[in-house]
Amino acid sequence: MNQLKFLWGLCLACALMVIPLNQWQPAQTAVDTLAVQLDGRKKPLDTVARETVATLHGSGRYQLTSGEVLDAPQTYWSLWQNSRDWNDEPFILVNYRPLRAQLGLPLEQKHFSFSTLVNSDLGRILQNAHTKQLQEQPLTRDEREALTLEDRLNLMLDTVGNQTIPLVPHPRDIKGTWIGVAEAQQLYSSEIATHIQAQFEQLNQQYQGNGDDLSALEESAASLQRSLADLSSGIYPDQATLHREVFFNHFHPFGKAWKLYGIAFLILLISQLIPSFNFYWSGMGTFLGGILVQAFGFGLRMQIAGRPPVTNMYESVVWVGFGIAVLAFCFELQTRARSYLLAAAPLAVVCLLLADSLPAVLDPSIAPLVPVLRDNFWLSIHVPTITLSYASFALAMGLGHLTLIQYWRRPEGTTMAISLSRLNTRVIQVGILLLTTGIILGGIWAHFSWGRFWGWDPKETWALIALLCYLAPVHGRLAGWLGYFGMSVASVLAFNAVLMAWYGVNFVLGTGLHSYGFGTGGSELLIASIVGLDILFVLATILRYRSQHHTDASIPLPEVQTVDA
Repeated sequence: MNQLKFLWGLCLACALMVIPLNQWQPAQTAVDTLAVQLDGRKKPLDTVARETVATLHGSGRYQLTSGEVLDAPQTYWSLWQNSRDWNDEPFILVNYRPLRAQLGLPLEQKHFSFSTLVNSDLGRILQNAHTKQLQEQPLTRDEREALTLEDRLNLMLDTVGNQTIPLVPHPRDIKGTWIGVAEAQQLYSSEIATHIQAQFEQLNQQYQGNGDDLSALEESAASLQRSLADLSSGIYPDQATLHREVFFNHFHPFGKAWKLYGIAFLILLISQLIPSFNFYWSGMGTFLGGILVQAFGFGLRMQIAGRPPVTNMYESVVWVGFGIAVLAFCFELQTRARSYLLAAAPLAVVCLLLADSLPAVLDPSIAPLVPVLRDNFWLSIHVPTITLSYASFALAMGLGHLTLIQYWRRPEGTTMAISLSRLNTRVIQVGILLLTTGIILGGIWAHFSWGRFWGWDPKETWALIALLCYLAPVHGRLAGWLGYFGMSVASVLAFNAVLMAWYGVNFVLGTGLHSYGFGTGGSELLIASIVGLDILFVLATILRYRSQHHTDASIPLPEVQTVDA
């Protein structure tokens, strides 16, 4: 019976993926799959459109001042063909509130037109930032955000009316530079160049005549694509490669995975609250469906990138969400505790939802690796190990919250609270093992890359601090100094050290040799608020716990000083 319910949940997950067939298996059109050499790799025009619009606007859709809503490809084609007055469209994202204040922009507005930003006080801030860069002085957060905004403005300039987009492949060198259609005579004969240019002009004219209906361009785009592929068949990407990436863009596996985790969480929660609703195994099956969809997405991304998908903040957030789900599922299968998935599902949803909804902060684009990351061996073992330790600690933090909720409801402690605390300790021990291994592997990689094992770089230092923050309570638990309640408190509070090592060094400090992971985003206030509220919850639970035990000495304390086997 349980096996049938498990299969039912897995089938439910598959059905949710298959029913909206037109959403996840769209027609692979030539408009989507025109190959472009950009940002160090060859990719379909669909990817270029999505990355460009997400970088400029922070979203894959844009609502014009006229009220019309455009998706990413439609927006990109309109920019590319300059079919609207993009100078005055409030399209460019400025998501850092203090920078908006410095520029004299409305604080509650996040998107502004190109002309508004160019006529603001941005030039003065950028001049100071560039001067500091030349003098190798550290930049303030405002200056780093201004440089990010400058990159957006430059990208806007490079996109609007751009007739030099590199669509024409190099005739011989697979690593050679592609050129725009207007410059085709630099690499090919006048006859060939004229033919390509005529096809490209026909495509442009059809767009001007059909507006945002990109399906009307299919025949012209297919003809142009065939001609470009015939120019250099050994260098132009094959259709299977281009179609795979367009399929990945449309299938959007990580977005589907968090929805499955959310459905699984609801099923499991209802099963806990209403014993007669015995669909625990169906929730397990649905949760496994989310894991499989996310694993499939990782497989596709690895095929596209040709490397492990853990090289930037976006990929690490998605990977941590995956690690939380897999670790919880494995622990759940082993223990049947009915708690691991309840703790893991919301965390996995948060990770994937953040990655899905903040493309301007967590850049999902696939870019060439910086030199220090081009060793696939060390990249494949060090970074996944470190981030899996973050996943373990995040799962422990989730279990810690479940335990503290139990103590809040009954401060005297319950069998459930003690059981959760024991489960929590196991997860923390796994996290300590992974983080210690990752730090050692990182030291070896640093020796090969930078000539030293350890240099007190901020990333290294905070990884060590995080490790010590977990070693201390585990040692206290084994020594009998810390009880079940104290271990639960430690699992929640210690995660702030992980958050600093993972997010704070990259987005707040922004210094050190690990600069390839740095970013901007303006979300520090939100993160600080969430952390502050969480700490207040922990403090309130501690006060309630201590007050209860202080007023009623007859209550049996869960703080037994025995060591778990």
